[in-house]
Amino acid sequence: MNTDPTRRDSPAPVVLRAHGIRRAFALGKARSLEILHGIDIALHRGERVALMGASGAGKSTLLHILGLLDRPDEGEIEIDGRDPWACSVAERASIRNQRLGFVFQFYHLLPELTAIENVLLPSMIARGAVDWRRSRGELRARAEHALAEFGLADRMRHKPPQLSGGERQRVAIARALFTDPELLLADEPTGNLDKATGETVLELLLAEQEKRGLSMLLVTHDSRLAAHCERVLTIEDGVIQADSAHPIPL
Repeated sequence: MNTDPTRRDSPAPVVLRAHGIRRAFALGKARSLEILHGIDIALHRGERVALMGASGAGKSTLLHILGLLDRPDEGEIEIDGRDPWACSVAERASIRNQRLGFVFQFYHLLPELTAIENVLLPSMIARGAVDWRRSRGELRARAEHALAEFGLADRMRHKPPQLSGGERQRVAIARALFTDPELLLADEPTGNLDKATGETVLELLLAEQEKRGLSMLLVTHDSRLAAHCERVLTIEDGVIQADSAHPIPL
């Protein structure tokens, strides 16, 4: 019988697997605080998973590590069977840019760029100057279509300070999806929005995830958001204490 919580009998392939993830931060010359204590997690293609926990439990730290924004002190990560930390810096940046999409609570849009420029930015970075000049017309048309689908046809040339919170988050979702990633990492995507706007943004996010067949890890402290997911992981004091698909005795 398989007892490893990172593995399951399923026809869906594993998109991301992490094993034994530990992360600590220095508190001075001789002290450190360990945030993650040996995390095991796996996400399968098309799966929607919630990661729940109180503030300070390690949710965002884990998300940053899974998104290759930070490196664990110990442990292994695989994305489509590859170890990104065994790759070159350029290869790892390509994996992060092309395979992963990020949606943050505070949007992380560049205020000096318009909505459409923010959506196009990851493609501009990935393609380089020559390729970008050759393909920018096609990409810009795609970005315009994406923003129009999200109800932003008349806002795409506005800059973030000119947009409402809900509009900014829709731009952020369009940016995250524009490179056709395999895995979407969403960190409290409705946490900075009022209830009505948050529900609208959540409906959009879930509809796009289902339509595209993406894997999604949704970090939240809100059980109402977690209820939309197939699995719920609960993290407490840097340890996965419960997995709704693989119950762990407490």
